[in-house]
Amino acid sequence: MEALEGFWNDSSNAAKIQKEKALLEDSVKAYSKLKTSIEDFEVLLEMAEMGDESSLEEALLAFPKCEKAVSEAEQKALLSGETDINNAIITINAGAGGTESCDWAGMLMRMVQRWAEQHGFKVDVMDFQYGDAAGIRSATLQVNGPFAYGLLKSESGVHRLVRISPFDSNARRHTSFSSMYVSAEIDDSIEIEVLDKDLRVDVYRSGGAGGQSVNTTDSAVRLTHFPSGIVVACQQERSQLQNKIKAMKILKSRLYERELQRRLEAQNQVEAGKKDNAWGSQIRSYVLHPYQLVKDHRTGFNTSQAQSVLDGDLDDFMKAYLQWQSLGGKPVESGDDDL
Repeated sequence: MEALEGFWNDSSNAAKIQKEKALLEDSVKAYSKLKTSIEDFEVLLEMAEMGDESSLEEALLAFPKCEKAVSEAEQKALLSGETDINNAIITINAGAGGTESCDWAGMLMRMVQRWAEQHGFKVDVMDFQYGDAAGIRSATLQVNGPFAYGLLKSESGVHRLVRISPFDSNARRHTSFSSMYVSAEIDDSIEIEVLDKDLRVDVYRSGGAGGQSVNTTDSAVRLTHFPSGIVVACQQERSQLQNKIKAMKILKSRLYERELQRRLEAQNQVEAGKKDNAWGSQIRSYVLHPYQLVKDHRTGFNTSQAQSVLDGDLDDFMKAYLQWQSLGGKPVESGDDDL
């Protein structure tokens, strides 16, 4: 289908329509896949009831595929927010606790990267600060792919780790906290005003990974937004101008997300996703000792497959979060004080 004459002259409107088109196409694709899976299963079941043993075997093999198609369609139906289809911008910060928390922040960064890799999403590291001895102090990632934000918004909040510390010579159990803050990448179709008088722009030398990729000029940019107190940085590009443009995009995404949260809080629908990086504020706990359990304190969903979760197996947590959110996001009581 050809675009109407003059369609691409208004780039802002064209981008908005293209996004809506992609959303509709994705929904139609999910529905078609579900419809085909159910119809195929019903035909095989009908033939099996008539005594065809081979059809029964095929039906048993087709049932899990049908279940998966239903689950995917249900998830798509829950991803109906204005910015759910957008790319995601994730800021990870180590909490109090020095090396322990920095190492935990690095593990969370790897967890997100592995999840994105498994789903064919591209991850760009916008900003990165190493920990003093291990892990990271902070990092900003952009995850690019359809519905990246809608899925990853489940990870926004404080994450708590309980384990035998690899940095403790006495092999004692330690508790560490790190936070993830997830916002949607905002395109030109959403207007966010940022005044120059409200900004401080700092330029510094990028702390790259070394070798040919290291930046040797003062091209990294840090923006401080005075009214909100939000600080963002970007050192991905070699050009100071490009880093400033990307940092501004991150800032606008954070401001937009903050406004959405303010409205939600005003309506008492969902408690704030960004909390203190400390005890009692965690959205999820990862216990690796004396047993293995990962539990989401908002939805109540849990699994004993802790290593799989740390390797990026987050889909069940994301689905549980979307279902919980669709039902009003009421807190789930936990009877386990250790979690």
